[in-house]
Amino acid sequence: MTPPSGNDGFVVFDHVQKSYDGQTLVVKDLNLSIGQGEFLTMLGPSGSGKTTCLMMLAGFETATNGEIRLDGRNINDVPPHKRGIGMVFQNYALFPHMTVGENLAFPLEVRGMGKADRETRVMRALDMVQMGRFKSRRPAQLSGGQQQRIALARALVFDPKLVLMDEPLGALDKQLREHMQYEIKALHNNLGITVVYVTHDQGEALTMSDRIAVFNDGRIQQLAPPSQLYEKPDNSFVAGFIGENNALPGVIERLDGGKALVRLATGELIDATPVNVREVGQQTLVSIRPERVEFKPEMMPAGAHTIDAEVRDVIYMGDILRARMKVAGSDDFVMKFRNTLGQTRLDPGQHIRIGWHPQDARALDLV
Repeated sequence: MTPPSGNDGFVVFDHVQKSYDGQTLVVKDLNLSIGQGEFLTMLGPSGSGKTTCLMMLAGFETATNGEIRLDGRNINDVPPHKRGIGMVFQNYALFPHMTVGENLAFPLEVRGMGKADRETRVMRALDMVQMGRFKSRRPAQLSGGQQQRIALARALVFDPKLVLMDEPLGALDKQLREHMQYEIKALHNNLGITVVYVTHDQGEALTMSDRIAVFNDGRIQQLAPPSQLYEKPDNSFVAGFIGENNALPGVIERLDGGKALVRLATGELIDATPVNVREVGQQTLVSIRPERVEFKPEMMPAGAHTIDAEVRDVIYMGDILRARMKVAGSDDFVMKFRNTLGQTRLDPGQHIRIGWHPQDARALDLV
């Protein structure tokens, strides 16, 4: 998916702000362009503004300032039922007194569609989510996963060009949630619809999205494809929020040609890639992903930076082992390595030498 440029997106937030009390902005000057057919996830902690943005796009909240456009049309004053947007919520929002078929037919009735066409659309939508045989059941007779499939089918039944999903998998258990992630992504690919998805689950966002907008304090901290967010975070918030991350505090000693020399809190000097740090003496956090750390000499990358570490504990996680260590004054430095036959044993209290390639260390600004 090629990210849209300028204001040419299918969905556009143009200098959008939102305040509930007239003073505090929960969304601060949002500019975001979403391409047609894109799967964009709004990711962030509670209170970051992501759900408010989704509710403004759906029409359930009104922007305090700015303009929201859908397919080139200003929809600020268009009521929700006239926006032609499908919605999927965490709590399913199915009518308990209606059968599955009646739940799906309802949005078609509201749009004045004839009975024969309604029947055709309902069965097609149920077949999309492999729930055709449950048409006559009521929601209370379905499992949580089945209800979520029905909620998804209802959002798709009237062929919307845009579907909004607000934490749709939050009520499901881990295994079913992961299965539904792949189902939703497959439907997106097959139908070519535009999806705006809200979650606080970083794994979910990384699995499903073409691009992710990471929110914090009412602003987008970074907007990028999943691999770029993980490998090249723009600041310390994104690095800490996306995946597991080691953050070593330090001070910039030297900046030279796209490289930084950082003095850590315990005095060690390490090389890192500077990201939004611009001057010597600036405080920084050096970000290193746990899986990029090695402790076997034969596995060390060429030109690796090495440092002493003390093992605090090792956790068995099945396919991987997770070692927590004391490194450069940090008691929570993590290294992850594969659980393979003949794997070297690490014990609490053991002193080892660990290393990583300098390009895997990023000197980030503090946010």
